[in-house]
Parts: sequence; structure tokens; C-alpha cells
Amino acid sequence: MTLLSIPANPVPKGAFAGTIETPDGAMLRFARWAALASGRGTVCVFTGRGEYIEKYFETVRDLRKRGYAVAVIDWRGQGHSSRRLRNPLKGHVRNFSDYEIDVAAFVKQVVLPDCPPPYFALAHSMGGAVMLRVAHAGIEMFERLVLCAPMIDLPRLRTSLPMRGLMRMLRAGGMGERFIPGGSIDLIKSTAFPGNPLTSDPRRYARNASILEADPTLGIASPTVAWLDAAFAAMAEFRSREFAGRVHQPVLMLAAGDDTIVSTSAIAAFARHLPAGSHRVIAGAKHEILQEDDRHREQLWAAFDVFMPG
Repeated sequence: MTLLSIPANPVPKGAFAGTIETPDGAMLRFARWAALASGRGTVCVFTGRGEYIEKYFETVRDLRKRGYAVAVIDWRGQGHSSRRLRNPLKGHVRNFSDYEIDVAAFVKQVVLPDCPPPYFALAHSMGGAVMLRVAHAGIEMFERLVLCAPMIDLPRLRTSLPMRGLMRMLRAGGMGERFIPGGSIDLIKSTAFPGNPLTSDPRRYARNASILEADPTLGIASPTVAWLDAAFAAMAEFRSREFAGRVHQPVLMLAAGDDTIVSTSAIAAFARHLPAGSHRVIAGAKHEILQEDDRHREQLWAAFDVFMPG
């Protein structure tokens, strides 16, 4: 199993990539890197919906410079992990517990045998939602969690309620594997930089677009009805104060001030009920904080460095 390397986004040196199989038969691509200096442990990176390992090469370099080993996976159904439906462009999962199976397999087959402890998690968007579910289940594999724009809820909660009911109805009617209404086979990326909801950095935006241009098979398109219904179910659980109260590891939640993909206010509300949580809003940043311009990324990494032990 290889990693895509292009001039705008070369593979960090020392990469080891491969595949693992989950107990329910999903094939997951992973990559790992040793620390550059005396090890401070391993940071496991968990990406957002529709993302892939190559998009986080810069993040890998940032972490290794800080003395960490790094390990990353492609979630089932995206990147170069096995796709769940005949149409590989459909972003599909039956339940977010499927992603928890991915985490367990990744930890057992990659992290524990080949990566130095202690273990930490750095997650973005959907990956943040999965990490909270893992921590809530009482699995304390990761000593600390850093969640960037975690998918606690969507903006405009009230206007999304009819959509939640529609997804449940369509799924009950046997349409779970169809694209959501209005969805399409277009890969997840805006057609032009101006007005995009992801980043205000044109260079990083172009870099990420060039990855999919070089290998469109890394990408996925719109989610299925079942994926969105499962996401709504996960986000409904997050609205319970008791949910946050059962996450005992230290958690740093970093929200983007100009996020239009997930709800910044929902992140703040959730963070207030974490027993060992801290929360910071990076003003002016869009949803993909790790892909943002340097002035926003510097704030993210400053908060990360203060939060991490040592």
C-alpha cells in the first residue's frame, strides 16, 4: 500500500504504510512515522469525513518536529480504505459505532505493537465526534484528546430538524444507501477558492485540490441517507449533559470562529460540561483549522503545545 506523493505535497520521510483488516471485514489503510527526536509518545491523527492520509502530511511534519511519532488511518469508506458500497463515491456508514471498530483495530494492530507510548489523539470534525464516542465508552487508550472543529452539531439547529426527520423516514423506507436529497457524485471540494467554507489559505486550498486531481480515487462525494441519519443520531447523543460528563480524559476543543460546517456554539456548550475539558475559539478561522493560514495555525499549535504534557 503506497502513499501519493506530488511536488506540492511530498510524503514525509520515513513513512511506513500498509493495510489492516477489521473484525467485520473492512480493509483500512494506515501510515505511521517515527519521531524525529527523543520521543514524547505517539499522536494518532483522525481525519474528517471525506478526508485521507495525504491531506495531513503537513500535520505529520508539525507533530514530528515536536518530538512525536505519528500514526494515521483512512476511515472505512474513504481514502484508500475499502468502500462500503458498489458505488465507491458514496460516503456511507450504517452507524458511527462502525468507526469505533476502525479505531479499535488500528490501535490493536498498528499503534500498540509499533508506536511508542504514551498515546494521544488529534482529530478533526467527524474524527472528533468519533473520539468523543470512544472516550464516552470508557476506552482510555488516549491520554489526551485535541479536537479541531469537532462535529458536535450542525449550524442552525432548528432548521436542520426537518432534515433529521426526513433522513429517518427515507432510511426506514429502504433508501439508506442512496445519496441524500440534493447530493451528487461530485467529489468533496469547492470548485473555486473564493467563498469556500474550508480555509482562508489559498496555497493550502490549492494543495489539497491538487491531491484529488492527481488521484480522484482518494475522494468521496455526498453522503448517503444512512450516513447522515447515523451522524444525526450521534449528534443527538452529544446534546445530553451526561454524555460529556462521562468523558474523563483531558480534552482540548478548538473551534473555528468562522465555521459554517459545524456549530461553534455547540462546541462551547459541550466543552462546559467536560470534567477535564478546555475550549478555545480561533477567531477568523474557517472549518479546517489545520489547513488554515499561518496566523490561525500558529494559534492552534500554541494551544496544543500548552495542553500537551511535558
